[in-house]
Amino acid sequence: MSGAGRTHTRDIARAAVRAELTRVALELFRRDGFDKVTLDDLATAAGVSRSTFLRYFGTKEDAVLAAYDGSDRRLADALRGRPADEDDWTALRRAMDSVTTRYHQDPAGSLATTRLVRNTPALRARSLEKQYTWRPALAGALAERAGAEQPTLAHAVRAAAALDCLNVTLDHWLAADGALDLVDLLDGAFAALSPR
Repeated sequence: MSGAGRTHTRDIARAAVRAELTRVALELFRRDGFDKVTLDDLATAAGVSRSTFLRYFGTKEDAVLAAYDGSDRRLADALRGRPADEDDWTALRRAMDSVTTRYHQDPAGSLATTRLVRNTPALRARSLEKQYTWRPALAGALAERAGAEQPTLAHAVRAAAALDCLNVTLDHWLAADGALDLVDLLDGAFAALSPR
């Protein structure tokens, strides 16, 4: 096997271990509460040592929020992939579909994870911190769509507004205990700020 093949296989194995550790962590956090679960509890439940767990995730928060890793890139790529004649606001709304795919795959699990993140101050803060990095990625993609070298203030404002629409949508979805359709709520949030 070539070095590249071994590296690829190693990356796949590492991703599978991370996914399993995240699954175990979410299960424990949902059952016992984020603050009551220790790193040792997580390692024991996953059948690994504490040091192994820490090799994959530096903190408990990281184990939960790993699902959001790469969202900035996925959003920006989705935005760049939108039709050139589509207005920025519509393109931003459609790009948001790239971060709502988990909802379609597992609505109940998505609701439970959203509840955990929103109701745990440490997770909510880290989530918003991560999301803060999405804004420049979106603004940059908007600039590229416009053929601009740098994002303008307007690009940054549209990106920030789109992310706020996502957050308000998630809050309403959570308040309704998932009884409302997340995609319909997101459409409504974007429509409320539509320039038309």
